[in-house]
Amino acid sequence: MSDSPEPRQLSDAAALRALRHPLRKRIMRVLDRDGPATATSLARALGENTGATSYHLRQLAAHGFIEEASEHGSGRERWWRVPRHDLRFPPRSRMSPEMRRELAKFEQFEAVEDAEALARFQARRDLMGKWGDAELFARGELALTLPQVTEFWNDYMALFTRYVQASDPPDPDARTILVRFMAFPEVD
Repeated sequence: MSDSPEPRQLSDAAALRALRHPLRKRIMRVLDRDGPATATSLARALGENTGATSYHLRQLAAHGFIEEASEHGSGRERWWRVPRHDLRFPPRSRMSPEMRRELAKFEQFEAVEDAEALARFQARRDLMGKWGDAELFARGELALTLPQVTEFWNDYMALFTRYVQASDPPDPDARTILVRFMAFPEVD
């Protein structure tokens, strides 16, 4: 039996808007990387005020992106964590027009973040020792039917999930590796 989370179809435009906020993305990144934290500790780590982190934590929780880590809390202190998740989007043909617009904005937001992360790595890779060689890059073109596209995606997700499970808990010698995947039809 796998302990992988069930895929969650994200079809709510308001939830997607909540996820697209820059500070919320930073909060989730810190929670995901460092584990449970409070609004106060996140404010300190992110150089923000506690009111802002508290508000954005509540917004993320309202949409199910984070949850309370009650086993860490004592008294009034609220601890938060990112639960294991597998967020996916429904086929575009089943999305509302509002969801389609929000997804396009989200994809652009993510593409900019990814380009910035790659630029930071490229600027510092010579200072990273052997980790500077850890960039993997591949491009290709395939002629696929729609069912094959779905099969390709499912195979990719199974591979990704296998490595997520193998790194839980992470090895002390491990580093976070940013993995991105895009596949879309070529347009003439």
